[in-house]
Amino acid sequence: MIPSDGRPRPITIYTMGFTKKSAEDFFTLLKNAGVRRVIDVRLNNVSQLAGFSKRPDLEYFLGEIGDIGYVHLPELAPTQELLDEYRNKKGSWSAYEAKFLRLVSARTIEDRVSQDLLAGSCLLCSEAEPDRCHRRLVAEYLKEKWGDVSIVHL
Repeated sequence: MIPSDGRPRPITIYTMGFTKKSAEDFFTLLKNAGVRRVIDVRLNNVSQLAGFSKRPDLEYFLGEIGDIGYVHLPELAPTQELLDEYRNKKGSWSAYEAKFLRLVSARTIEDRVSQDLLAGSCLLCSEAEPDRCHRRLVAEYLKEKWGDVSIVHL
């Protein structure tokens, strides 16, 4: 973010996956971190397998439980083809990572997504841990492009 004095202000981007978390743990982590909004970076956010994190339920619970906003940004998600290649064809993580980073670079997400929107927000996806998840790649890519960004994995 750039305030009126023209100097960039540091921002914090949180990330979290909902898998292996109870609803209580999930919402408590968000509230305790002071997250302002959840940025859903899943390609498919209405799956029956998603439990409490299906889009209509999640949007409702976030507002009611924590007064937390919700935005779905599919431009921060991989393509279905990229996901299928990695998951169904047992592709390597390093190949997936390289292809995904080329995708977000081609999409110029650093110019299309507002720093104000992401500041204090949590990138949400399904993976329990960030090490092999595109939400981590998005956060690290934006940190590289924007500079003064702190990343906190919940």
